[in-house]
Amino acid sequence: MKLSDILTPNHILPDLRAADRWLAMEEMLDHLISIGGFPSQWRADVAHSLELRESLISTGVGGGVAIPHAFSEHIEEVVAVFGRSCRGIDFDAQDREMVHFVVLFISPLKSYQKHLHALAAIARMFTKPETREMMMHAPDGNGLYELFCQKVVQLKD
Repeated sequence: MKLSDILTPNHILPDLRAADRWLAMEEMLDHLISIGGFPSQWRADVAHSLELRESLISTGVGGGVAIPHAFSEHIEEVVAVFGRSCRGIDFDAQDREMVHFVVLFISPLKSYQKHLHALAAIARMFTKPETREMMMHAPDGNGLYELFCQKVVQLKD
């Protein structure tokens, strides 16, 4: 499975409005629910899992990238949403820089292996500054999706 398989155009927010990590995760969760990523009755559980993980240490990994992630007993496959913030989000990132790219993903509770593969694939996607630069200048969600398609990053099944 490719990263572009779980981050379809519907799963992309080209202009996150939130100014801090907590509000960004809320905005992204709401979007994921609105597109059918998971039912709204699981929102509180998923939000709690994300908050617990984020309170341990920020998922702002540096280079303007954050990868908030959690597990859920309610899903069978990895679900994700991507958000871009041109102005930047205070994510308490490890390098103390503002975050411009956020990939929030939720993995099945029983599949730690899928979780690790998704985390590694997302991290690989954003390792090159040139990729981040192209993503910053993509005109819209479809342009961002095309970049995800061009950067064929495999998620191991």
